[in-house]
Amino acid sequence: MGTMDVRNHISVTADVCHGQPCFKGTRVMVYLVLELLEAGISQEDILKDYYPTLTQQSIQAALHYAAQLIRDREFIPSVS
Repeated sequence: MGTMDVRNHISVTADVCHGQPCFKGTRVMVYLVLELLEAGISQEDILKDYYPTLTQQSIQAALHYAAQLIRDREFIPSVS
């Protein structure tokens, strides 16, 4: 995997969107784009129809950021 620096695209600021990760220079929260991808909306349609101020690199940064969060978090298996 590449070594994308998500700080070039995503920021977390306490007084912007209640501290939710947002795309730099916007109030577009990262999870909103991830939810659109989950719903099957293409990256091209997200950029064209939902968030034209973002770039393809923005979306790649969101995916990379989500992967980093999962990779770096400690998980405790649930007991069934």
